[in-house]
Amino acid sequence: MLHPDLPAGAPPILQNAGALLSRYDAVFCDVWGVVHNGLTAYTDACDALRTFRKAGGTVVLLTNAPVPEHRVETMLEMRHVPRDAWDAIVSSGAIALEHMIGQGFTSVYGIGPRDRDAAFFDKAAAKLVPLGEAQAIVATGLDDDRSEVAEDYRPLLEDALKRRLPFVCANPDLVVDVGGTLYLCAGAIADIYQHMGGEVFWAGKPHSSAYITALAAVERVRGSAVSHKRVLVIGDALRTDLEGARRFGLDALFIAGGIHRDDVVENGRLEPEKLQALFSAPGAPGALGAMTQLAW
Repeated sequence: MLHPDLPAGAPPILQNAGALLSRYDAVFCDVWGVVHNGLTAYTDACDALRTFRKAGGTVVLLTNAPVPEHRVETMLEMRHVPRDAWDAIVSSGAIALEHMIGQGFTSVYGIGPRDRDAAFFDKAAAKLVPLGEAQAIVATGLDDDRSEVAEDYRPLLEDALKRRLPFVCANPDLVVDVGGTLYLCAGAIADIYQHMGGEVFWAGKPHSSAYITALAAVERVRGSAVSHKRVLVIGDALRTDLEGARRFGLDALFIAGGIHRDDVVENGRLEPEKLQALFSAPGAPGALGAMTQLAW
């Protein structure tokens, strides 16, 4: 059922996604902001993914979490996301680790909390060294995302730029929603470096490596190739989820209750006029529909 007050040009507001999901063989589903809020699972969203799988669909959780897939699985368990809600996980952390191996990096300067992202740094083949000895910068996040801002890293980035160090961004998100609070991510630092003229490898959405990896995961699970026309992206971020879908030629469903909730949701209701304004911004990607939260 579509919302009756929707302005022309905005994505249709859907009350239920079952009819839309039934048109696809696979979904690439974002995690934070769609499946859970950083603290606990969204029951309706998990039930929708479970129903999709029971009908023969394949679910790949495609996340910009800067950790290996096994760590993402542990995080899902902690937030009570049922194991039968997904088939495979593709994380930006794993993509970053593969890139580092491919580039032959043996020494890097790390940015990000060592305790939270220990799974990433422990698995990295490269040794963490001072900036002057590094072949590259690798960032999983801010060292302290509760007290720092991305601009605090500008002096370090200026030094790195003089040394022409490449920057591996293991989480392309600018911000993440944790239980209703937004925290800056590694992408906020990488964005500054790129605008300074630095070389950045973005390991994850909206870049093609994320979707190529996710498509390969679907094909492993299903044992056969899947047409792009039969894959739906579900996400809460225009810059990563929906833009990535557009770049890779995939359909998308927008979940408005994530990082854009302050832009389009009021008193728990998705406001048509605000939705129109968000999607009317220059260069904004499109979507087949919009929901406050995913539900079958």
